[in-house]
Amino acid sequence: MATASGGKAKYIIGALIGSFGISYIFDKVISDNKIFGGTTPGTVSNKEWWAATDEKFQAWPRTAGPPVVMNPISRQNFIVKTRPE
Repeated sequence: MATASGGKAKYIIGALIGSFGISYIFDKVISDNKIFGGTTPGTVSNKEWWAATDEKFQAWPRTAGPPVVMNPISRQNFIVKTRPE
């Protein structure tokens, strides 16, 4: 019985690898080679546009409060009660 399940796993893994390979090839042909036509937008291909946009976003004034701690538990600024009151 152990060999039967091991045999199935190799088919599943092989099918997954094959499907990722086929997906990559289709993506490469359709998107990069543009077989259906179209062009890459200037906002993607123009490096000057990227630099100007980044500069604009960095220049905006900060209107929010102080930075937020994403994981407050890791700061351990909470009180642990050792006995119930």
